[in-house]
Amino acid sequence: MLKSILNLLGFGPKPDYYELVENGAIVVDVRSKGEFKSGHIEGSINIPVEGLRKNIGELEGKQNTTIITCCASGMRSATAKGVLKAKGFKTVHNGGAWISLDQKLHK
Repeated sequence: MLKSILNLLGFGPKPDYYELVENGAIVVDVRSKGEFKSGHIEGSINIPVEGLRKNIGELEGKQNTTIITCCASGMRSATAKGVLKAKGFKTVHNGGAWISLDQKLHK
């Protein structure tokens, strides 16, 4: 149980995010629109976590695509990961803070 909680929060084994994106993963930034406008990962999709359930249609047909969530610290992206998994998305990773994730994507 504890392992599942740690994985949900992004404390489990770390995937190679660069490789995931190279293989077609989508980065979903769940910060507010204002936060996103102040800086974000190139090519990422902004769906604020507060409206994720309502705007899940923006990811229509992507249930089998790998999704990487990110935010400012990793907490909202952990919540978003849980929402997406509950909505049937097969492979979802909590990428944590967008700045850190951006650095991992630019090897």
